[in-house]
Amino acid sequence: MITSIQNSKIQWVKKLLTEKKERQESGWYVMEGIRLSEEALQKEIPIQFALYTSPLTNRTENFIKALQKAGIEAEEIPPQLMRSVSDTTTPQGILIVVKAQPLPIQPDPSLVLILDGIHDPGNLGTIFRTAAAAAVDLILLAPGCADPYSPKVVRSGMGAHLKIPFSQSDWREIDDFFQVHPHIFPLASDMKGGKSLWEENLRRPVAIIIGSEAEGICKEAERLAKDKIFIPMSPGTESMNAAAAAGILMFEAVRQRSGK
Repeated sequence: MITSIQNSKIQWVKKLLTEKKERQESGWYVMEGIRLSEEALQKEIPIQFALYTSPLTNRTENFIKALQKAGIEAEEIPPQLMRSVSDTTTPQGILIVVKAQPLPIQPDPSLVLILDGIHDPGNLGTIFRTAAAAAVDLILLAPGCADPYSPKVVRSGMGAHLKIPFSQSDWREIDDFFQVHPHIFPLASDMKGGKSLWEENLRRPVAIIIGSEAEGICKEAERLAKDKIFIPMSPGTESMNAAAAAGILMFEAVRQRSGK
């Protein structure tokens, strides 16, 4: 059992949870909770080690045995140490250190999200989770977005990191993506301009650009977009939460493609 907060594993987990630079340079990040931990193991994502506290539920005990069978270290720590290292107010009793391993992009994506300046980690994680539910093919994170591997994004994403391809890209790389995929029509979400989401053809391959609710989309995104799309709202409404807007637009695409 690890009992010291000075232990190298404990110190590394704390760094991974609090320092973006450490996550970027090491290529590892932290997932908390049994459900995400089980999913990472099932999908054969590399796991460096696990930390857990007692008492164990049957589910957690079986997971620890599965880790040990796979040759992955699982170390017990006292509850107070888990509270000091965990990013959550009420720790879930287990965390794992996993490899930041991007999923392969399918050859012909038809529903793409481009996120422009989504600073809030909770919003970003919610968009990831909704995108996974809407079977989005790819998320491109433009400059200015929150770190997708930060603990709040991972927690809000609820396993989306293991299901949906995403890439942190600059605008040159995003331009290159459209050179390779010229059939994808880039649409910018806008409060006022363009067509309403009910009038726009979302059955064709599209890339929907979502900007921050405070700043909208940047000049690079405006240049890239071939048209704009808006969500009709009641008079006097000035803005909508970026994650909510993204969800509405994604599922309007799902609705149109279902033929309903």
